[in-house]
Amino acid sequence: CTVIFTRMATKDLHKPISILFCNLALSDLFTSFSGFWISMLFITNPDVTIFGSEDMLAPYALYTMSILSTIYNLVSIGIERYLAVAESMRTRFRVARNHSIAVVLINWVLAFFLGCLPLMGWNCLRTEKNLSVLYSPFCVDYLIFIAIPNVVVAFIVPLFTYLRIIIILRKRKLRMKACGQATGTYKSAEIQVARTSIFIWLLALISYAPFFAGVIFDATNHQCHTDLYPGIYIFRNCTAMLITMNCLGNPIIYTLKVKTLGAKLKALKCLSTNRVRACTI
Repeated sequence: CTVIFTRMATKDLHKPISILFCNLALSDLFTSFSGFWISMLFITNPDVTIFGSEDMLAPYALYTMSILSTIYNLVSIGIERYLAVAESMRTRFRVARNHSIAVVLINWVLAFFLGCLPLMGWNCLRTEKNLSVLYSPFCVDYLIFIAIPNVVVAFIVPLFTYLRIIIILRKRKLRMKACGQATGTYKSAEIQVARTSIFIWLLALISYAPFFAGVIFDATNHQCHTDLYPGIYIFRNCTAMLITMNCLGNPIIYTLKVKTLGAKLKALKCLSTNRVRACTI
């Protein structure tokens, strides 16, 4: 909420990256809210969250939708930063406000559709076959369908985009150095991007890897609920806690540090196109 109100109070809200940051904060807010909803159900009636019930479909669907929206927003931010740097010396393409709004809408539509599939009938309420042990009444095949492709997207796309940013900055720094011009801006931006990308990877790894491991365990497990109690449910609660901690880490990485990073990238955009062409020649 602090991130959203701060962004709305500033004059930078019209910028494409600010729209993505606000949407990321909104996704984190929904994730925290749905996690709180599930926690209250666990406190008031623990058996509902262990053995599954129709009452768990709505909070789990909202939780899934929020997590998917967060992942898609993180990927969108990485792509936007890559385009901002890769296309900063070209005038034929520039990320505009309309592009960011369209991306936000697409992210939410996709997350809403995939997250609400259990509410549309893809659940195991009336059958014991293929029932998830950790997230009843979800089906195991639904969890695999949601987890595997999105985990791949969450790790591979940011890796590619931030590595490409670092490579582009390094190449331009070498060009500027060859022309005998100062390269301090490029060096500072390269260090900042490298640090941010490392933080992103560590946060994503710590937050989502245990959940993915739980889905894999769910798919290969053949024991009943009572045999796994209470250890596996403690593990499930820990994964939910880590995902919630990710919602606290995102503002620290993306919002509190974005001012420095944004200033560096803006400085890169403001470089003279003619000077870069001369250096390239």
